[in-house]
Amino acid sequence: MTECQQVDGLATPYVDGVIGEADRELVERHLRACPPCRGRVLAEQEIHTLLRERRPMLASQAPVGLRARCQAAARSSASAVGPAAWRGRLMPIALAASLVLVVAGAFLYELTAHSTQVMAAELTADHLKCFRVLNNVLGTRDDAPAVERSMASHFDWQMQLPDHPERAGLELVGARQCLYAKGLVAHIMYRHHGHPVSIFMLPKSVRADELVEVMGHEASIWSVGNRTFVLIAREPRAEVEQMTSFVHAALQ
Repeated sequence: MTECQQVDGLATPYVDGVIGEADRELVERHLRACPPCRGRVLAEQEIHTLLRERRPMLASQAPVGLRARCQAAARSSASAVGPAAWRGRLMPIALAASLVLVVAGAFLYELTAHSTQVMAAELTADHLKCFRVLNNVLGTRDDAPAVERSMASHFDWQMQLPDHPERAGLELVGARQCLYAKGLVAHIMYRHHGHPVSIFMLPKSVRADELVEVMGHEASIWSVGNRTFVLIAREPRAEVEQMTSFVHAALQ
């Protein structure tokens, strides 16, 4: 087993703060020397913080049956540790339950009354992780023709990116495929005056136009034909609406 593989198995306990001293020192020593692993852990820490902040919202929007199963799992896990360890384990268990709510809720989003919010939460998490790992660590850079060829190849999507994005303060960062609840989605990354912006395309999906706040971000949602688009940015709502208007005309 390589040290990267060893650290990969320790990343979640490290982020949750339930790791032994020797393992913690191993992880921190490795992260100082390994940018890819450091990027992965930084992304997980960011999602950890967002889930902690938004746990009440996520829990309230999950199906009743799913909430009950997560609560039962938390109680079961808690009973497996001794009384002295209970307080230290409570927060990681609750946080893990919140993560289950996000992932499982995404798979069930078509059946829930708050499906749009759950979908936006999952895509916001992907937005943060992709920018942290791909852009900051790997330095992903694609030009517009390369992105358009990639979208045609992977999604049979004959798309064209907006012309002259600089007129809207946008700079293309790159594109990739992301794994979503119902399969792969297209993820196009920009920066808007230096701030990360993601545009997701969900194939074979139709939703009503909507603008929602989720996990400290604005998510603008619209559909064209049998594709749903979601633009995510941590910017004022008016800025997000302007960006949506700019890209809406081009992305079909």
